Amino acid sequence: MPPDFFTSVFPILLLVLIAIAVLRAGLRIVPQQRSWIVERLGRFHRALNPGLNFLIPFVDRVAYRFDLREVPTEVPAQVCISLDNTTLTVDGFLYLQITDAVKAAYGSSNPMNAAMQLAQTSMRSEIGKLHLDQALSSRQILNAAIAEAVEEAAINWGIKVLRYEIKDITPPGEIIRAMEMQITAEREKRALIFKSEGQRQQQINTSEGQRQQDINIADGRRQAEILRAEGEAKAIELVAKASADAIRAIAAAAVVDGGLEALQMQVAKDYIDKWGNLAKQGTTLIVPADLGNVGGLVATALEIVKGGAKPRPAPGSSVPITR
Repeated sequence: MPPDFFTSVFPILLLVLIAIAVLRAGLRIVPQQRSWIVERLGRFHRALNPGLNFLIPFVDRVAYRFDLREVPTEVPAQVCISLDNTTLTVDGFLYLQITDAVKAAYGSSNPMNAAMQLAQTSMRSEIGKLHLDQALSSRQILNAAIAEAVEEAAINWGIKVLRYEIKDITPPGEIIRAMEMQITAEREKRALIFKSEGQRQQQINTSEGQRQQDINIADGRRQAEILRAEGEAKAIELVAKASADAIRAIAAAAVVDGGLEALQMQVAKDYIDKWGNLAKQGTTLIVPADLGNVGGLVATALEIVKGGAKPRPAPGSSVPITR
């Protein structure tokens, strides 16, 4: 190959290589959710958007590269003093997002660190406004207050504060032990209250059950008395009905031949039997003076049947006898 060929091709290859180098130096591919700040001759020129961008080699340069995604930043533990002079160790996480790359580049030399430092100072300030119990139970209030305080200052840094989350609030060991004793005492108190309430409810239930039992027994007795009375009334009614039927039968038998004589004999016999039973059962008895005058007694009974007159004492005076 002749020497003049190399001498003619070499400059062309050199120009091509130089062109490629220049073109490569002027091309920038920015990833998604990224923002690059370009300075021209040391001054801000523009912010590169995601995709392919062209720069002037040796004139433009990428000075800052920012990630526009949400960035969690851990806030180191710090000692805070509450309103009642109790020391607390507090740490947390600060969630930030760069919304303006230009302000982030030129508003602060380190915007993320500035936001973190502001979060720490805001936490100390907010804890100092609360008592210990309030600080331990007001995490949501503290989170919102710190996020708001950092948001006000971070606007000039092109940063948006999404949220702040307290990780731990740790009191001193003495305070923790005192709180554990308080919790134990409170739980024992609640246990005693629940136990007394249970005993009270048990006594109420027992008395209610006894009362209901007494009511049921009384109702049962009342029903039994009613049923017994109804039974006795029914029995009396049946006896009276049977007696009426017997009387009607006797009255019907008395109108036939010989019936009246038979009735007279039966009345006389019953009269004598009644006097005998009365003598056996009672301690005091009024009898005729003439105890042997049985005929007089029979005559008296027959007079009752015939004339319906009341019985009269036999001749002679009646004498009360006490046994």
